[in-house]
Amino acid sequence: MKTRSIGILGGGSWATALAKILLNNTEQLNWWMRDASSIEHIQTYHHNPKYLRDVEFNVSKLVLNDNIREVIAQCDILVVAIPSAFLHESLKDCTKDDFKDKIIVSAIKGIIPQYNLIPADYFSQVWDADINNIGIIAGPCHAEEVALERLSYLTVAFHEEAKAIEFTSFLKARYINASYNDDLLGTEYCAVMKNVYAIASGICHGLGYGDNFQAVLISNSIREAEFFLDKVSPVHRDVKSSAYLGDLLVTCYSQFSRNRTFGNMVGKGYSVKHTMLEMNMVAEGYYATKCIHEIKQTLNVEMPIFQAVYDIIYQNKSAKKTMVALQDKLI
Repeated sequence: MKTRSIGILGGGSWATALAKILLNNTEQLNWWMRDASSIEHIQTYHHNPKYLRDVEFNVSKLVLNDNIREVIAQCDILVVAIPSAFLHESLKDCTKDDFKDKIIVSAIKGIIPQYNLIPADYFSQVWDADINNIGIIAGPCHAEEVALERLSYLTVAFHEEAKAIEFTSFLKARYINASYNDDLLGTEYCAVMKNVYAIASGICHGLGYGDNFQAVLISNSIREAEFFLDKVSPVHRDVKSSAYLGDLLVTCYSQFSRNRTFGNMVGKGYSVKHTMLEMNMVAEGYYATKCIHEIKQTLNVEMPIFQAVYDIIYQNKSAKKTMVALQDKLI
């Protein structure tokens, strides 16, 4: 058992899946969620009433709390699994001192829209957290398969290898293979971008495109992501590894991918607003599309797939006509 005090911030499917994993390797897990009724339900019935209901918790090892500052104060390591669109609001009562000397591990696959920052930069620039104490958990992995205990792969990225190795040890389980790297920026940006490409994949599926076109779309997507990363970072990385390409593939193809589902509904003719209401879940790619679009404008990088998604979901352009126009730009 590890002696570090770990806390999870967030009450959704990823938070639930990570709680399941971390409870294997910690004596006690602190868990903040906004909804007091969900806390009461878990304490009584030992499962999250809204997400991954099949996951049962040993509540004797859980300390549940709806006061986020109390959970932060009690922990050495904070695993943040709050959707990016709601993160800043969730931390509104916190101070910079709350995050002093904390190790922050982001399980967020989006950009903080109020600041147009990836989570690592957000915690570093807005909350003055030490960038060397900030990491990310990436895939390829879906929370639903963790709940089913299907073999899953996670990648932990920190600037400092020792911290990555330490946190990776908390993720070891019979059904989890956890590795680490030191490419915090690249891993985080790819975790954000793959959600937008999954929306593109879903749109094409909804329009009736087949597997042949999907293969071309996704192979072009990883090339496009590589071009973007080369522009945003001076370090070139091999995007064919699991943390990059693997995460993209599972998000574009999986039945559990909410971003693919979002795109599929748009491709079938649903409005963006109706799709968001119908899903009743956060598709991080929706917010990331606008944020990455603004960033790429300053980098002068050609990203036709990203542009197509932006035009469809933010400019209300025809999904069919936009994808027909995209076809000739792919190789």
